[in-house]
Amino acid sequence: MIKLMVIGNLGKDCIVNTVNGKNVINFSVAHTEKFKDSSGAQREKTTWVECAYWTDRTGIAPYLKKGTQVYAEGTPEVRTYQTNDGKNGAALSLRVQQVQLLGSRGEGVNAGPQEKSYSNSNGNSFAGQSSNAAAHDDINDAGDDLPF
Repeated sequence: MIKLMVIGNLGKDCIVNTVNGKNVINFSVAHTEKFKDSSGAQREKTTWVECAYWTDRTGIAPYLKKGTQVYAEGTPEVRTYQTNDGKNGAALSLRVQQVQLLGSRGEGVNAGPQEKSYSNSNGNSFAGQSSNAAAHDDINDAGDDLPF
């Protein structure tokens, strides 16, 4: 099994397309890693992941806006290509199986993340959280059904 999980910010608003009668949501996620090089200088490295989310449930699309932080997981693919100047290049892409909204850059610490999770593993599963308070209530309700 090969699985890729990425947390990062969207570089632009998503695009919803229909290909052969099926919906696909395309978006790009940037993950920036901060590190110190051998001389001790602080460096940043950004990896872009092009994502394709094939799903009939396009309700997440209005929330996939530039700057939004997301968690996406699925099957990775590497595409090689030749640049205009003749050099070889490679691009990392992800066939998304699950995507979760984590928040946006404009939200403050006390604003509370608006988490929504969408999955196409069976094509029918959908889960959403509008706030941490709702998640807390769900946990308390689930505890009432436990056999111990």
